[in-house]
Amino acid sequence: MTKQAGCELCELNAPVAWQGGKFSVIIVDDANYPGFCRVIWNEHVREMSDLAQEDRLLLNDAVFRVEEAVREVMAPLKVNVASLGNVVPHLHWHVIPRYADDAHFPAPVWAQAARQTDAATLAARRALLPQLAAAIARHFNE
Repeated sequence: MTKQAGCELCELNAPVAWQGGKFSVIIVDDANYPGFCRVIWNEHVREMSDLAQEDRLLLNDAVFRVEEAVREVMAPLKVNVASLGNVVPHLHWHVIPRYADDAHFPAPVWAQAARQTDAATLAARRALLPQLAAAIARHFNE
C-alpha cells in the first residue's frame, strides 16, 4: 500500500468506525459538528480520477453508506458531502450533518460562523456518536 511520509491521512491516528482493505471511515472529533465523518482512501492518491473505475464506484458507494448512517442516527436537516483536499491532498470525503442551528448554517462549515449552537444541543448530538459508529459498521457489514 502506498503511503506518503508526513501525510496526516496516511498516518491516521484517529479512532476508526470502519476499516476495509481500500478505505476507512472515521468520526471526526469536532465539538461543533458531532457526526462529522470522513471516508478516507487508504492509499495515498490525490484525486478520484487516480482510481480505477471499480475503485471510484466502491468509494462513491462508501460515501453514500456513511451518509445513510448519518441520516439514520443524527437526523440532520441536510447532509453536506464534500471532497476538497486543498489542505491535505489525500483522497477523502467529508460527510457532515447540518442543522438550522449549527454555527455556520446555511454556509459551509469552513465559512465564518454565524452563531453558536446551544451547548446542550451539541451534547445531545455527541451522545449519539456510539450509535453512529454502530450504524456505520452495520451499513458496511450487511
